[in-house]
Amino acid sequence: MADRVEEPLWRRLGAHVLAEGGTHFAVWAPNAQQVSVVGDFNGWDGNADPMARDGDVWETTVPSAGSGATYQFLVQCSDGVWRHKADPMAFHAQVPPERASRVHASTHEWHDADWLTERAGRTAVYEPMSTYELHLGSWKRNPDGTPWTYDEMAAELPAYLSDLGFTHVELMPVMQHPYGGSWGYHVTGYFAPDSRYGDPDGLRRLIDAFHAHDVAVILDWVPGHFATDEWALARFDGTALYEHPDPQRGWHPEWGSFIFDLGRREVADFLIGNALYWLQEFHADGLRVDGVASMLYLDYSRGPGQWTPNEHGGNENLEAVRFFQELNARLYAEVPGIVMVAEESTAWPGVTQPTSAGGLGFGFKWNMGWMHDSLSYLQRDPIHRSHHHGEMTFTLVYAHAENYVLPLSHDEVVHGKGSLLTKMPGDREQQLATLRAYLAYQWAHPGKQLVFMGGEIAQEREWAEARELDWWILREPGHAGVQAMVRDLNRAYRDHPALWQRDNETDGFAWIDADAAGHNVFAFRRLGRDEDEIVCVTNFAGIEHDRFRLALPRPGRWLEVLNTDATPYAGGGRGNLGEVTAHPAPPAQADAPGGLPAYADVVLPPLSTLWLRPA
Repeated sequence: MADRVEEPLWRRLGAHVLAEGGTHFAVWAPNAQQVSVVGDFNGWDGNADPMARDGDVWETTVPSAGSGATYQFLVQCSDGVWRHKADPMAFHAQVPPERASRVHASTHEWHDADWLTERAGRTAVYEPMSTYELHLGSWKRNPDGTPWTYDEMAAELPAYLSDLGFTHVELMPVMQHPYGGSWGYHVTGYFAPDSRYGDPDGLRRLIDAFHAHDVAVILDWVPGHFATDEWALARFDGTALYEHPDPQRGWHPEWGSFIFDLGRREVADFLIGNALYWLQEFHADGLRVDGVASMLYLDYSRGPGQWTPNEHGGNENLEAVRFFQELNARLYAEVPGIVMVAEESTAWPGVTQPTSAGGLGFGFKWNMGWMHDSLSYLQRDPIHRSHHHGEMTFTLVYAHAENYVLPLSHDEVVHGKGSLLTKMPGDREQQLATLRAYLAYQWAHPGKQLVFMGGEIAQEREWAEARELDWWILREPGHAGVQAMVRDLNRAYRDHPALWQRDNETDGFAWIDADAAGHNVFAFRRLGRDEDEIVCVTNFAGIEHDRFRLALPRPGRWLEVLNTDATPYAGGGRGNLGEVTAHPAPPAQADAPGGLPAYADVVLPPLSTLWLRPA
């Protein structure tokens, strides 16, 4: 396999329907004694279609096998035992709990050439990026409880996200996995889209539909571990082929799964080829890489004596570092305009620094610190928040150390954590108001925002993968109001480059008032190029602040771009009648905070966020 890296692995291995008829099968199994392909085309007879060995690869052509055929490899492993194995390169698979692979020849004709051309000229860090994270099986379901197909989603989901103004959708893993409750994070088929929702061309049509609605698609990708099912990758030819042979390096004690041997050239090629496959064959616009921290540290989830230091005596996994650097360098070079996002939860330096400077080369990193600190702050009763003001301001100390995504992800609304709405204290009106204020604060904060599905309608019940969102709650004004506000948030966000153009520059952000702990108020400026500017002021207190003195950078009229307490959002309708007037500050005025040349006395409704811009 290593001597064929110049040719994409998915075109060399797996099952390929031939123009002249039949299907060519090939599989990497260097330690196998014999291999046959068995399927519905030969009665699952292991003697019917033996494969010939060519180095470390076994291959054969079966004239009677065509697109749609079901198959497995029957492998006589190194221990002499025959085992049925799914194809590691299968493009399609049976619906779980069935385990066989399927031959698939795509017939999809793409319609997104203009999209791909335009994408190639983009640099995401300087662009608006508002992401909707989605689990395919539980966004909407049929009356009988079955999940929608890719095609059913294509008919509604892209238009829904386009209407709400999201620029990106991030799909939780779409790769084949046997247990639905794993949400796709225990993969058995890295090259096969989840067959629960249809065939691979169904996913292609869905992505094509997203592009037609100007929504970019990020796929959640899991190179950190893989499922233990004996019919899949695990000990594929009787040896630790894909997993690291050392249990300290090849077994994940937290997740109960195998870990890829990233130091093995063939395994690194498998994963890098897989990433390219989703970007090139499915036109995905990027990958969100799951569990990066678990790959970077040799002692991740391990106690003393359960790990061995690297050659320098440290806990860094040097093989993983080299893997990420090669992965990102190749993907950005070969697929222009895509974005690579790391779910990395530690202070590892340089996650989004270029590989030429010794960084890992990702485009973005999830800001887990922002997520945890802000949710910790907001789950407290407003009367106690003043004592924890620093939980909200501390993130600005490091906000420009990396290119960040601010995630309110699926992990925060499962396993007894409740929904975003029910995390907020108070009665239902206060919960809705706090959520509206929080989302507007998130959208204005440096970094690109991400919200998990249901957050945009203030979903009340905790998320569960086996049921759809509670769409009926949109009949209630408070929930419809949150959805309407998210739509306006995204539109205002796109219209004002100050909110996204300089996310990664320290000069793109300036505090106006970071110390108003007694009022639970946070006020800051977002600065774009060409004099574009937005002032964000948030009141997380449960009471209104009338005539709150707010420093502003210039005198004159300032317009309310957004007020989360507005009546269209089912708020109280309190505020400043759409605008405020800033007056020049006297030279010695001690009560004009921020050292700015103007001030306005503004109304801050309880549990609200205002966005202001100069008229």
